[in-house]
Amino acid sequence: MAHTNDGTHHGDHQAGHRHHDHSDIDWGAMAPRLEAEAELFTPLYEHALAWLAKRQTEPGLIVDAGSGPGVVACLLADTFPGARIVAVDGSEPLLERARARAERLGVADRFGTLPGELPGVLDDLDYPADLLWAGRSLHHLGDQRAALAAFAARLTHGGTLALQEGGLPTRFLPRDLGFGRPGLQARLDVLEEELFAAMRTDLPGSVSETEDWPALLTAAGLRPTGTRTFLLDLPAPTTDRARAYIVDSLTRTRDALADHLDADDRATLDQLLDPDDKASVHHRPDVFVLAAQTVYTAVRTR
Repeated sequence: MAHTNDGTHHGDHQAGHRHHDHSDIDWGAMAPRLEAEAELFTPLYEHALAWLAKRQTEPGLIVDAGSGPGVVACLLADTFPGARIVAVDGSEPLLERARARAERLGVADRFGTLPGELPGVLDDLDYPADLLWAGRSLHHLGDQRAALAAFAARLTHGGTLALQEGGLPTRFLPRDLGFGRPGLQARLDVLEEELFAAMRTDLPGSVSETEDWPALLTAAGLRPTGTRTFLLDLPAPTTDRARAYIVDSLTRTRDALADHLDADDRATLDQLLDPDDKASVHHRPDVFVLAAQTVYTAVRTR
């Protein structure tokens, strides 16, 4: 299984929570979309990393655990110009994309990749990390408590784990669309949370945990040092790039929830996604992107 930092995690985030089956996915074919989504969310990541930089001494080694196509890994390289970056992911096609991006941005001389499945692949690191970024990758691991302990074990003494989990579902649509029942996205959120719970249950070695991230970080032997939520606010009328993301996200939502939607909401989604309908998200002027994602930091003290 591969992970991404894009605001959607291979079909789950970037759209807040877009959680689908991760088996038998052609990551090479998905890479351009995943990269485009992560680029759209770059302002959110820049704010998060600027906040992190104010709280972090200059690290020597940064590990991006679940890097996907490397957008955030390269932002880490830009934020910490003295650091070496290692992008870790289970998908070699996505790591190829990350290496190409690092070359294009002029940071390849201090950028490496490590293919393999989290968290075990971290044992293959040559050195412990001064900063380990886990961007919406932890919830794809069955035993999150054990994974956090493995993350913590790969930090230097005084090293920081930055965990990006939680936040709020991403919003695209006004409450009342002018057709269908008002509150469509709120109803989609409920269904997606149910699918997320099912996804978590079906993971190998799945363990149910209360999502008290500071408590779990403490249990991993770390000292929590901060929590902050960051916004991506792309108001209406939005850009063509944001509109393309909205279309893609709602298309994937419709596909994932097809068997769970009632007839009215299915018809509303179909109309929203019909490029020939002037009331669809392809044309309407009131669509937007509003996302909120949370980062927790903790330091290894022993």
